[in-house]
Amino acid sequence: MTHAERLARLRLIRTPHVGPVSWHQLMLRFGTGEAALDALPGLVLRGGAGKVRIASPEMAEREFDRAAALGARHIFSDEDDYSGLLREVEGAPPVVVVRGDAGMLRRPCIAIVGARNASAIACRFARQIAADLAARDITVVSGLARGVDTAAHIGALGGSTVGVIASGIDIAYPPENTDLQERIARDQLLIAEQPPGTEPLARHFPSRNRIIAGLSQGTLVIEAAPKSGSLITARRAGDYGREVMAVPGSPLDPRAQGCNMLIREGATLIQTVEDVLEAVGPIDARMVREPVRHYSAAPQLTDAGDGDRRLVIELLGPTPVAVDELVRQSGQATATVQLMLLELELAGRVQRHAGGKVSLM
Repeated sequence: MTHAERLARLRLIRTPHVGPVSWHQLMLRFGTGEAALDALPGLVLRGGAGKVRIASPEMAEREFDRAAALGARHIFSDEDDYSGLLREVEGAPPVVVVRGDAGMLRRPCIAIVGARNASAIACRFARQIAADLAARDITVVSGLARGVDTAAHIGALGGSTVGVIASGIDIAYPPENTDLQERIARDQLLIAEQPPGTEPLARHFPSRNRIIAGLSQGTLVIEAAPKSGSLITARRAGDYGREVMAVPGSPLDPRAQGCNMLIREGATLIQTVEDVLEAVGPIDARMVREPVRHYSAAPQLTDAGDGDRRLVIELLGPTPVAVDELVRQSGQATATVQLMLLELELAGRVQRHAGGKVSLM
């Protein structure tokens, strides 16, 4: 991939209203980042907005330079070092910034997540099961949060562990994990979706959680409240067809309620590392796609008429609806509806949600 194309791809994902799903659709439609950038103004205009604010080449160059100065690099979704399992996820990050050994992602990966205010016994269990997994040449993935995440990373340091953070690659959060994060970046692997220098915001954590679930064959939850981020990770894992596992706890402990609920809903009950290995099992190589060596421009579709576009907009509302339902009710071809939604998203009028759903902003 030429530097000019890498620059164009980074500019594309850093442009306002271009999210992971729309980035992939643009690349599939136009074949290259440079062609997609050229087409953006027309798409935004048809979506009902005015001038588009495309990220500048200077901004993208600064990001590349900043990452390099930190000892990090960008990996795009069609490159060899990008995780094959993560590539399968709907809305997979078009690019991630990494420090460390990306080869760790070629090993089987298990995510371990749980409560930030975890009990001492939960942290001890997380350390032990992470150490047992690492001893079996399995990479432990977690989010470098307080509590269970920290314990899991520490337990796996003797083998391999991957930390996925919600900030830029150079920002440590929580601050008390600064040394641990640096050690993982130096000796293991640290992954960030956000540009260097980005402080962790609340909206970044669900995105971080989808990467944790997407990298892993299965997700193990050790203590979690019913509305915690750990349950978001577990549910994403279930959406992706990965194994969901949970450690049971006392019904009198609020921190165990989320795990007990997952088990009641069908998650595998875990007590030992053997339980994890039995639940996950090997993933057949045929289930993981090879990297896309190059995007090919799709045949150009006839632009939808104003009446068709109004019909789709009328079918949309503030409640997320499945794209398949829009196709059915509008009577339009799937490719035509997808193109209209892409134009509306780029114009800032449509928001995408998990599960292939969209809503009107």
